[in-house]
Amino acid sequence: MVDVHGDGFADLLRELGPQVLGVLVRRGGDFAAAEDAVQEALLEAVRRWPDDPPHEPRSWLLTVARRKLVDEVRSATARQRREERVQREPAPGPTEQADDTLLLLSRCCHPALSPASAVALTLRAVGGLTTRQVAQAFLVPEATMAQRISRAKRTVSGQRFDQPGDVRAVLRVLYLIFNEGFTGEVDLAEEAIRLTRQLAAATDDPEVDGLLALMLLHHARRRARRTPTGDLVPLAEQDRSLWDTALIAEGVDLLQGALARDRMGEYQAQAAIAALHDDAATAEETDWVQVVEWYDELVRLAPSPVVLLNRAVAVGAADGPLAGLRELEQVPDDVPRREAAAAWLHEQVGEREEAARLYAVAAARATSTAERDHLTRQAARLRHP
Repeated sequence: MVDVHGDGFADLLRELGPQVLGVLVRRGGDFAAAEDAVQEALLEAVRRWPDDPPHEPRSWLLTVARRKLVDEVRSATARQRREERVQREPAPGPTEQADDTLLLLSRCCHPALSPASAVALTLRAVGGLTTRQVAQAFLVPEATMAQRISRAKRTVSGQRFDQPGDVRAVLRVLYLIFNEGFTGEVDLAEEAIRLTRQLAAATDDPEVDGLLALMLLHHARRRARRTPTGDLVPLAEQDRSLWDTALIAEGVDLLQGALARDRMGEYQAQAAIAALHDDAATAEETDWVQVVEWYDELVRLAPSPVVLLNRAVAVGAADGPLAGLRELEQVPDDVPRREAAAAWLHEQVGEREEAARLYAVAAARATSTAERDHLTRQAARLRHP
């Protein structure tokens, strides 16, 4: 019997809501209508469970949500066939949940959606976050986010979706969520890890394990990334005793298992680079030669200006700053953080004045206050040693 007291009750509803939605979507339910039906069932649970808690909460929610969806279907004669199909379906078996998770994630990450809409819909429908929480995470008014989510639901409702879609589209959206980090009351990095764990349980794709490993290996450093006052701490200066060794070990195990399947992908390559950083006891002990080799692999798999920028920095650490500056010439001037990378390389050469100038330019183009303040301090350090 479900415990309806305390925070566990809300956590249970948040966990079960996406599961029930996945079942209804898989059975052919219109996405927007199914999501509305699940929300009504969750409200019904809040009203009724404290006095009459069910023995099987998931089945209870599915029954109520299905009934509400059928009621909505009956109001439109054009959907009569779908109503009959929903009513004929037997109760879900224990093996269906994984398929439902992949289908629901695929639906929320449909190519017809913009990245921002896909992220918002995924957090709302699969993550179980409220519209207010999603809005707070992206620093927009709740009404604006509600409109964005409603438009996204209408878009995917008009798409034919009998089978799970391209898992690569799902991975891109999950990675976007992870990179948003901590904003508001929800840690989106942890939310992305939770969703990626669900996807890993639903698929046998080494790239899913590669992405999960990448997330864990980066997230393991979270406690060392900022000072107590909130200032950014570069990777080379972090207190590595603060890194989460359990997450690192799990990430390395996942990565090794993925690489053993010999189906290389960009997330596995990125995870390998992160593992080399996490494996070094000090910044000086980083195996930069191997890091460059993995960047070469990443350039082959997923070439982009950002990858070339990061590779140039790695080359500068492995072969010297002049070699890094030569590689940096291949990176377009408008790539974010290019000036910061150039500043670091010029500083290693000994060109302090040019490095200070570039740090100042990078600070002016920074996209966050913490990054701007860090780069400003670097410029000041070189100008006033």
